[in-house]
Amino acid sequence: MDKKNRINIPGYAVLLFLGLLCIVILFYSFATGFSGGPLSTIADYVFAPMQEGLSNAGGAISHGIDEHREKEKLLAENERLTARVNELESRLTNTQLKENELTRLEELLKLSKDYDQYDTTGARIIAKGTSNWFSTFTINKGSADGIKKDMNVIAGNGLVGCVTSVGKHYANVRSIIDDDSNVSASVSTTEDDMIITGGIEQVQKNGLISFSGLRDSKDKVKEGDAVVTSNISSKYLPGILIGYIAEKKDDTNALTSSGTITPVVDFSHLSEVLVITQLKETGK
Repeated sequence: MDKKNRINIPGYAVLLFLGLLCIVILFYSFATGFSGGPLSTIADYVFAPMQEGLSNAGGAISHGIDEHREKEKLLAENERLTARVNELESRLTNTQLKENELTRLEELLKLSKDYDQYDTTGARIIAKGTSNWFSTFTINKGSADGIKKDMNVIAGNGLVGCVTSVGKHYANVRSIIDDDSNVSASVSTTEDDMIITGGIEQVQKNGLISFSGLRDSKDKVKEGDAVVTSNISSKYLPGILIGYIAEKKDDTNALTSSGTITPVVDFSHLSEVLVITQLKETGK
């Protein structure tokens, strides 16, 4: 037979025909109540695998639905736990902040006791200069709270600076590390006087402040000696701790010495301060 005269039947048509034949046989079997014989055998071979396949497919679908529901449940639980963790972290942060604030307030209380010969009032820093260091800053108390110009400001373990200007509810403070600051001081062990000059660049570099004009003819001043505000200071009340001698060297004139001091106040971290509500000039 010529290949051109052959009839080509597509595979999908054959499958469709066989499927329809199986359906017809199935309906005929159900309609006539026929059982046994070749049709039953054919049905067993054809429909049993189909039934198993449908059963497996149904099971897979059911399993997929269960997995989807479990995934949604886990996602919801994860969101709930995440929210709870965020809440606990927020509470922990607030607790730590309160503990830090309490520690600072306890330090101020101790400081006020160390200088109980002076009346003090607490204040919070609400602004500072452009530097990362507190060379100048603003506190939240002013003339309405009894704050006056040139009142001394302390924190940590000693002197911070003094008030330079006052508003009704605020005051500006210049610290002893500011470039425009000069403090008359003395060595506590020998009572030798010196001048402490501010210098923000040096403080940023090594955390030290400079002193000059120390007359130590007997060479008694040593590294580690405490330096306090002097009696001859025009602004600062006497005996307030400033820091400790870090380095001392003789000047070229062989009469005085200069060097550096390690301040007792951390001028990179200030939040609250104490203002001494007495003035050097009046003693009130």
